Amino acid sequence: MRPGSGSAPIEGVARFESPAPIESSAPFEGVARFESSALFEAVLFDRDGTLIHDVPYNGDPDRVRPVAGAREALDRLRAAGLRIGVVTNQSGVARGRFTAEDLARVNARVEELLGPFDTWQVCPHAAPAPGEVGCRCRKPAPGLVRAAARELGTTPGRCVVVGDIGADMTAAGAAGAAGILVPTPVTRTEEVAAAPAVAGDLASAVDLILRRHRLTSAVRSAGTGRKRPRCVLVARPDSAGDVLVTGPAIRAVAAGADRVVMLCGPRGRAAAELLPGVDELIEWPLPWIDPQPEPIDRAMVDRMVDQLTQVGAEEAVLFTSFHQSALPLALVLRLAGVGRIAAISDDYPGSLLDVRHRVPLGIPEVERALSLAAAAGFPLPPDDEPVLRLRADCLTVDYVASQPGDGDGDGDGDGDGDGDDGVAEPGYVVVHPGSSVEARACPPELCERIVTALSAAGHRVVVTGGPGEGELATRVAGRHGVDLGGQTSLTGLAAIIARAGCLVVGNTGPAHLAAAVGTPVVSLFAPTVSYGQWGPYRVPAVRLGDAAAACRHTRATTCPVAGHPCLSTVEPDSVVEAVRLLGERSP
Repeated sequence: MRPGSGSAPIEGVARFESPAPIESSAPFEGVARFESSALFEAVLFDRDGTLIHDVPYNGDPDRVRPVAGAREALDRLRAAGLRIGVVTNQSGVARGRFTAEDLARVNARVEELLGPFDTWQVCPHAAPAPGEVGCRCRKPAPGLVRAAARELGTTPGRCVVVGDIGADMTAAGAAGAAGILVPTPVTRTEEVAAAPAVAGDLASAVDLILRRHRLTSAVRSAGTGRKRPRCVLVARPDSAGDVLVTGPAIRAVAAGADRVVMLCGPRGRAAAELLPGVDELIEWPLPWIDPQPEPIDRAMVDRMVDQLTQVGAEEAVLFTSFHQSALPLALVLRLAGVGRIAAISDDYPGSLLDVRHRVPLGIPEVERALSLAAAAGFPLPPDDEPVLRLRADCLTVDYVASQPGDGDGDGDGDGDGDGDDGVAEPGYVVVHPGSSVEARACPPELCERIVTALSAAGHRVVVTGGPGEGELATRVAGRHGVDLGGQTSLTGLAAIIARAGCLVVGNTGPAHLAAAVGTPVVSLFAPTVSYGQWGPYRVPAVRLGDAAAACRHTRATTCPVAGHPCLSTVEPDSVVEAVRLLGERSP
């Protein structure tokens, strides 16, 4: 939409280094033009306070003043081949503070000063009164972001939203787009804490966009002139969620190798079985990774070396989290005869690594892993998307229909066999109260209240839980939810989530299952780790909870603050509202 065309439809620092070993992390220089297969295709900006100084209810083009460096930042994005747009709330039209013609003149002046935009999406509506449901376009609703992506011929997942307040970030997340907050004096502290990424100014925001873009898109010199390897070993010996977020990078390796063997740990085995691109699994609990490690001895290392030697891998790509070291496994693989090893390592690797890669903190885990694969010579191919996926065959069986319930086979808890249970038809809301890490779990009493509130709002609610969480799920389900706690495998849980309209969950594996099957997430995210790094990736999501709580970025496994304030303060009505926001669709 051009500036004069009125309102939108009603809805809603990485471095690459280089051989002995090859190091990937050179400074970002110049402007690279990216192809359509790159990470992002469009950047969408809030207008007032982000691109131009905020003048409340401005209908006068002469009062438009761009923020410092705005034109230069936008021109860098244009030169890189990214499309740019504006997504802006302008309630002054509905309030009678200026006319639609005034708005068009102001937007035209913005283009005169900052250059052309590829789409303008404007909400002219006022905020709804308390208790009323507003339009589908006014931020924090996702309608403007979805409309902009649609007009640009892309998806929200290929867009970045840059704004100055929390409503911009909520709209981005609810649409499934990336978000970068550029705070101003009016930005609240809690909005800064909750943002998936923060930049000091527009120039820094563009730096971050282009660096993330470049990290995952680059084809390193390490991958040129090499023969296609017959067998590559990939390793992610961690939990189910860690394995799932590594999936796109493993697909990238599989696209460039004849055979992929994956080394995983017992906690991630079930998730590894769901990943496309893996031809064989080796399960081994690594004592330098496992949270409850067994003592290490020479005999164990010898057995591991023998088993990995039998794999016959020519190359290995070792995926880790930022606080883990790949070097012990690299040593074992050297002893097993693997000739080329790539990993992320800030520590000096000596001769253990052939490709030493470095990634700055805060990069989403999916992109962190993809950047390592690209540095090792395995970029994600143009016909693939940087999104989580499961094997196509793992959701073909209608697992849900066979779930146990009350003995009559319909699962509604009343024993009458009438089939009106919560899982027979898709569209229910799943509440998963458990977590693999105690500090990230939502308090059970709050989960009970959330289930009650969702049911009162007319939602069918299904409560799930992993092995050992049956008692928890039964308590949370109460009289208002279908209890499937402890009754599903990970594959079964994926099937249940795939049929759901929404998942309410903490920062734990099922959140990444939802991302892999495209189910929106209400994320009850404890801030012990970075949301931008570990939140649900490229799926519509709304974050709830106190992001500025005292446990922020402590990586605590048990709650260090009495009363679990980061999540216990969540109001059930806010969960109901988040489910509504995620359920809105464009007309």
